Amino acid sequence: MARGTPRSRPKGRLLDDDALAHVQDVLGPRPRRRDLLIEFLHLFQDLDGHLSASVLKALAHEMRLSEAEVFEVASFYHHFDIVKEGETPPPQLTIRICHSVSCMLAGAEQLLAAVEAGVDPGAVRVLQAPCVGRCADAPVAVVGQNAIGHATAERVIAAVQNGETVAMVSNARRLDDYRDAGGYDLLRRVSAGEVTADHLTAALSDAGLRGLGGAGFPAGRKWDIVRKMPGPRLMTINADEGEPGTFKDRVLLEADPHRMLEGALVAAHVVGVERIYVYLRDEYPGIRALLIEEIAALAEAGLLTTPIDLRRGAGAYICGEESAMLESIEGKRGLPRHRPPYIAENGLFGRPTLNHNVETLFHVREIAEKGAAWFAAQGRNGSKGFRSYSVSGRVRRPGVKLAPAGITLQQLVDEFCGGMADGHLLAGYLPGGASGGMLPAHFADHPLDFGTLDQHGCFVGSHAIVVFSQADDPRAIARNIMSFFAYESCGQCTPCRVGTEKLRMLMDKDVWDEALMREVADVMRDASICGLGQAAPNPMLSVFRFFGGARA
Repeated sequence: MARGTPRSRPKGRLLDDDALAHVQDVLGPRPRRRDLLIEFLHLFQDLDGHLSASVLKALAHEMRLSEAEVFEVASFYHHFDIVKEGETPPPQLTIRICHSVSCMLAGAEQLLAAVEAGVDPGAVRVLQAPCVGRCADAPVAVVGQNAIGHATAERVIAAVQNGETVAMVSNARRLDDYRDAGGYDLLRRVSAGEVTADHLTAALSDAGLRGLGGAGFPAGRKWDIVRKMPGPRLMTINADEGEPGTFKDRVLLEADPHRMLEGALVAAHVVGVERIYVYLRDEYPGIRALLIEEIAALAEAGLLTTPIDLRRGAGAYICGEESAMLESIEGKRGLPRHRPPYIAENGLFGRPTLNHNVETLFHVREIAEKGAAWFAAQGRNGSKGFRSYSVSGRVRRPGVKLAPAGITLQQLVDEFCGGMADGHLLAGYLPGGASGGMLPAHFADHPLDFGTLDQHGCFVGSHAIVVFSQADDPRAIARNIMSFFAYESCGQCTPCRVGTEKLRMLMDKDVWDEALMREVADVMRDASICGLGQAAPNPMLSVFRFFGGARA
């Protein structure tokens, strides 16, 4: 084209009138705010089964965003299927076979092969998926939205044939039953000034309540820090548990959602926040439907003292990191922020933000009712309070176990899990999910709590315990975990993006190059922006330290 000659058509993809009409019809009267972009992408993914290029263009036009902004967000999250012009959309139904540690131990690879062989690939898509938060029921397959625990190929194929694709939660305690048992009386007393902010924050501190999403920061201290920040303030609840081996938030919410909601509303009143945002992982659609109903019931009963927004994750483990979660709530890619500033000072939408995990909020009412001294006395070996341990792997009764903080692995297995599964002897365990490292059986008498395992290169994190036996290969477990981290790295920083993939490749070899792998691990731990890259080498390093080193 000669210089100065006007273009005959605008640069880039042309706007499709039918796609624009579809976008406008689906969005309806919803405000076209930037922070709602991910919510809108979910609408079209759910309705159309994919995101077409023409819809992405029309959505960008409707929201007055660049196409690049919309595409970079849609392409970041695993649960969005972008179909470019000329490509064939995926089948309407997707089966996801979990392949994380607990499911791997339970035969996920064989299940995947059997399901792939038993379905029509033109009608059903079968994918290998990272952890879906149901480790106690391994192996797990998700047919559409319907999770099938202890899955067999026959059960999965039958679910496809019978159209069993919807997720449901049927046994949760609803609002009326919760109120009949004294629920929301604490919120009433706090709102009326009968329980002061100073009294409650002091009680949490005396009880030893800590952030139970992994970091373990003292809850009462966090409330004090945020409430002293200038307003307006916001609150976020991180229900995006994606750590392989972790499923406690799902179990707690499926059983008693109002215990978390009351804890959140009490915290919001004490700290003085304007709005609460609950960030729920996309793998929990039944809980999402439950929370929508129960939040509406709270509003109808006049108990919703602080507005609650429910936001939906889209399949990105990195969004369990608090600052990446905030970016996602703002409608962006879930990239961790550099710190400082910390989110208590400059968090969601630039406001001081109180962030909590689901389990931490569960304990607020009980501490207020039974007293800080009672809660603190429940621990063992110098620890305070209870912990919800997610236990999976080679035990007779896996599941979420409400047990004393500081309990040992041997006590947890013997007293709460019915011992080891038949034919299995304890060989080792992951004390803190995928990132917490691995310990051999002779460490089974060490207390499980924050700081107790640091000297061994391990930590408890979110208290996800995966138990393995003489039948399992620690190298294979570590390799599975590194593959997970390589898949889930957000790609923002080179040490994590390149390091996880490099270590995964090195771990595929029969003999591991220990010197090179340790060198890569050191760089990742020193230079990665967030905990994903910093902790990813832990299981590998544990193999060198405790499980025979470089050779199989």
